[in-house]
Amino acid sequence: MTTTLPPLADGWPELTPGWVWLCGAGPGDPGLLTLHALNALRQAEVVVYDALVHEEILAWAPQAEMIYAGKRGGKPSAKQKDISLRLVDLARAGKRVLRLKGGDPFVFGRGGEEAQTLVQHGVPVRIIPGISAGIGGLAYAGIPVTHRDVNQSVTFVTGHDQTGAATGSLNWQAISDGSQVIVIYMGMKHAQHIATELLAAGRDPQEPVAVVSQATTPDQRVLESTLSTLVADIEAAGMEPPAILCVGKSVLMRQVLDWQGMLRGEPPRNLDPLGRGKPAEVT
Repeated sequence: MTTTLPPLADGWPELTPGWVWLCGAGPGDPGLLTLHALNALRQAEVVVYDALVHEEILAWAPQAEMIYAGKRGGKPSAKQKDISLRLVDLARAGKRVLRLKGGDPFVFGRGGEEAQTLVQHGVPVRIIPGISAGIGGLAYAGIPVTHRDVNQSVTFVTGHDQTGAATGSLNWQAISDGSQVIVIYMGMKHAQHIATELLAAGRDPQEPVAVVSQATTPDQRVLESTLSTLVADIEAAGMEPPAILCVGKSVLMRQVLDWQGMLRGEPPRNLDPLGRGKPAEVT
């Protein structure tokens, strides 16, 4: 199906030569791309894209030169400095440059660093937000990141630092005390460390945890576990990154909101997973 956008004269922004647009491509499903992102793809002369950008999205810019700049843990990857300066060089060459990043460029995507580098070198930028995996990926798993009977706060954290090691600067006690639901990006490699820290901070060993791998793609897998069994369950299930971890009772809502399971004809497992004892519409 071909999507027809209104002409630029009717108000769509123009990607002009010498500009770089930093754009979120969403968590995987091409249908989650924004119209501003699609508009950018149709104008770009160069697309610098990350590892998790779906190939179907790239196909929407057949006129553009494609430059891969993916960074994957444990694999040879481009250095961040080189990526940022490549964007500067392309813009200075008068190209219409689209920097396409998985999820949202400002949510653990290093988009802030790239944008700052560009501005410091005199290159104008536009930011196009995208759906972050910590929200959209969980939604595709049937897990609402907020629910009035579960949480009034949610904390998003990254599972590793710039070196790939477990993040040492996080105050897990404060995170545990301050947030009923915790969403962890890039946490698979350090799942043992994360679970140990949260248990030491006083979280319930039986607290629900979900692992959503390859979120929103046809290869999506969802593991439901608990803090005390998380690592063993990940190993037994053969779960692989990229993945999002969600800690909190909102994970239980998957029992009633697994809409992809419903598409396959599977009935909800539990219409009242939080044990409210009354319909959802009743306060």
